[in-house]
This record gives sequence, C-alpha cells and structure tokens, in this order.
Amino acid sequence: MSWTGILVLSAGAYLFKVVGLFAGDRFSRPLAPVASLLPAALFSALIVVMSVTEGDTLIVDARLMGVAVGVLAVWRRAPFIVVVAAAMAATAGLRLLA
Repeated sequence: MSWTGILVLSAGAYLFKVVGLFAGDRFSRPLAPVASLLPAALFSALIVVMSVTEGDTLIVDARLMGVAVGVLAVWRRAPFIVVVAAAMAATAGLRLLA
C-alpha cells in the first residue's frame, strides 16, 4: 500500500469521527442496531480472509476445514477452549492426511 493510500484512509477515518462529533444524537438512534453488528461482521471478514487467501490468490486447504469445525462447535455452543482445540485438531488431522 502506498503512502497516499494510507494518508487518504487516515483522513477519511478522522473525517468520519469529526462528522459523528458534530452530528450528535441525530444519527445515533437509527444507526445503533447497525453499529452493534459491525464488530461481528468485521471479525468474520477477517477470519475468512485469513483462512482462504494467501497473498493475492485464493487457497482452499486445511485451514478452511478448521474454520468449519470451529463454526460447528460455536453453533453447538461449545466452550471457547473446545472450539479452539477442535479447530486445531481438524486442521492438523487434515494436514497429516494430505
């Protein structure tokens, strides 16, 4: 990423903060439901990008199976340590077999 891109993104982030400061409560009530969903959406996007990409290419490998097992464990409401251990075991097992 170039310095120009970093500066433009930084200025945009600062501009959003300033607009939010001046807008006050006018936008807080309508945007509250959306704002509460943003962290989960961003975290999910980060997991997907880290799981299926390597550089500029799309890679489908054992990491994707680990994420799938982790999602299944979360869906079944397993404790966090069980989710992590199951995802690690699935990834390691698939890498061992491949």
